[in-house]
Amino acid sequence: MSADGGQGKGGQGKGGQGTGGRSEGRRDSGHQDSGRRDARGRERGAARAEGRGQRSSSAPAQRRRDSDPARAVAFDVLRAVDGSDAYANLVLPPLLRERGIRGRDAGFATELTYGTLRLRGRYDAVIEQAAARETAKIDPPVLDLLRLGAHQLLGMRVPPHAAVSETVGLARARTGAGSAQFVNAVLRAVSRADLPTWLGLIGDAVDPSGDEPLARLSVVESHPLWVVRALREALVAHGRSADEIGDLLRADDVAPRVTLVARPGLCTTDELLGSGEGASVGLLAPTAVVLDGGDPAGVTAVREGRAGVQDEGSQLVALALAAAPLDGLDERWLDLCAGPGGKASLLASSAAGRGARLVANEVQPHRARLVEQALRAVPSGAVEEVRTGDGRTIGEDEPAGYDRVMVDAPCTGLGALRRRPESRWRRTPADLAGLGVLQRELLTSALRAARPGGVVAYVTCSPHLAETRLVVTDAVRAATKQGLVVETVDAAGVLRTIAPGIEGLAGDGRHDVQLWPHVHGTDAMHLSLLRRLA
Repeated sequence: MSADGGQGKGGQGKGGQGTGGRSEGRRDSGHQDSGRRDARGRERGAARAEGRGQRSSSAPAQRRRDSDPARAVAFDVLRAVDGSDAYANLVLPPLLRERGIRGRDAGFATELTYGTLRLRGRYDAVIEQAAARETAKIDPPVLDLLRLGAHQLLGMRVPPHAAVSETVGLARARTGAGSAQFVNAVLRAVSRADLPTWLGLIGDAVDPSGDEPLARLSVVESHPLWVVRALREALVAHGRSADEIGDLLRADDVAPRVTLVARPGLCTTDELLGSGEGASVGLLAPTAVVLDGGDPAGVTAVREGRAGVQDEGSQLVALALAAAPLDGLDERWLDLCAGPGGKASLLASSAAGRGARLVANEVQPHRARLVEQALRAVPSGAVEEVRTGDGRTIGEDEPAGYDRVMVDAPCTGLGALRRRPESRWRRTPADLAGLGVLQRELLTSALRAARPGGVVAYVTCSPHLAETRLVVTDAVRAATKQGLVVETVDAAGVLRTIAPGIEGLAGDGRHDVQLWPHVHGTDAMHLSLLRRLA
């Protein structure tokens, strides 16, 4: 699964802003001054039933009956995500444009939306204690309102009175007076303790004896327990300490900055650095520029397709395939799963400088159109074809037809949870089985499509062992049974030629690469390089 912006592999949403900690609000920003106190003694009974909750302290004529446009947009996005499995990054931008929300208000709506989605697990645990009822027994629209209010109270610099009154006004407008009273009561209960106090309370609720640290991390850092366990296992398997799991989860809970890619031959990093205040060179990829804020669509090179929005880890794995040592001709490249086109654009622009050409394959027609749009600025001679087809059959249809092959496989996206706030709540362990079969079939096809001497890159934005090393081992075994001879390439060595200062790649002596948000500041991209010998 790629991390290139737009809709991701397997239908995963991409992009997104927000933060796991406190961030700047908008016109009602300020310092939350609720003191620390023992929340165990809060008035839980006041919120035991919708419609019987604590009443607003303002007179009926003074109560807010309309809703703030920025908060209303955030609520509508949450409802779309919950009700129709929509992706926030695909729903939010057009809603902001449609309703004319810009500037600081747009930034507030964006942070409120993504921060609430990202930290949903934490806030649900807080809401259950404040409301004295399970979240499963709260109507979904009302629960989304409570989550929005909780994020304003505990994750943003919104004064408590504004967070409560504005959310209650939104509840009154969208779900009715009775639920507004319930929302008012619960949020007042939430406001009586600060974030550290609440983290202690919800952690103690799941781990009272201190014997279940992963369970505590799961609720405090807002990740499903199975994800916490899988990420911890991946850390250990890649030679890192299991004690890093807390840092990794916290990195997932912080919104990444917007990273641009300067596509070789089409744009330079100097041009992007001059595109606005706060732009800085990337930490690792020579093609990367990081923005402190603003809308990347306002950058001329991005609008023209000469640059794009792309995580540094995603840039690095594409550059690694282009830089991998190759025996013989270097004329024809393949992106087997090209949608939505970020890596394909970087590969095609790199190929153009060498006189090579790229075939971009995508199984879904609407995503193939996204690839065409992403490639619009690449010289036509560097793009042989954008096609719609099943990547699992290319190895059989075009055996030994390509010099370099990229397999950016559909995956769970567990390495890009900071960008895709819905993913952690939608994915289940059951997804691994179906994805694993597909991943193996795609990689086996890619190995057959590579000519002897050619190189294949297997890439996922998941560090889960079931989607990385186990897939590579099984695919190589399957290719061997078909008569192919395959060897591993030192991906870490190749990556160091691109990013000489990169650290944290040393593991157990294996040649694959696993990047980490808390170590490299990138999505947790996995890269294996394989060379077909015969």
